[in-house]
Amino acid sequence: MCGRFTSYKNLNKLKNIFNINNSDFNITQSYNISPGQDVNIILSYKFENYLLSSNWGYNFINTKTQNKQIVINSRIETINSKLLFKDSFLKRKCIIPANGYFEWSQNEGEKKPYFIQLGDGELIYFAGVWRKEKYNDDKRRVFSIITKAANQKINKIHHRMPVVLNANNAQDYLETKDNNLIFNNFEDVDLNFTEVSKYVNSPKNNDEKCIASIN
Repeated sequence: MCGRFTSYKNLNKLKNIFNINNSDFNITQSYNISPGQDVNIILSYKFENYLLSSNWGYNFINTKTQNKQIVINSRIETINSKLLFKDSFLKRKCIIPANGYFEWSQNEGEKKPYFIQLGDGELIYFAGVWRKEKYNDDKRRVFSIITKAANQKINKIHHRMPVVLNANNAQDYLETKDNNLIFNNFEDVDLNFTEVSKYVNSPKNNDEKCIASIN
């Protein structure tokens, strides 16, 4: 899965990499993005790319408990059939620029955080979906990150991981209409990981110490 990620480096390159059409956006840096926060995502509208602020997590009412719940990830295995995401996957794809993400391994009851990245925090792109939801008296854009079974390397930490794309595949993902073949030809991004301090466990902590290796 993906429950925290970073966005702090090379963000000024996004406008040129994806030929962003709008200029009314703010580039914000974060070493510890958590669900419910606003994040810049890239989406395509009428063959133009836009960098727009969006809130992390789909909200819905659980019909059994009548409680409001938030879903931050969507499984690639069921995204074509699950009611919450099916329409978004068909019509509203997005990518989420990042410099890495955090995952926690669990061994004998102890959870250890790891920072997973490409090289030294190079830009990567999570495949995602978005929609608009009613928020107070207005609407806001929300997104969910698509996950898949972890590859052999990441499986050492966790059995799930986000769908991570390079820049070329990210653009293809935004443009494709063939959801059945969408990820078949996308190359696996070679991520590496390092153990980090439990300092990152608190969403209130947001500085370079979150990604500092303790090895």
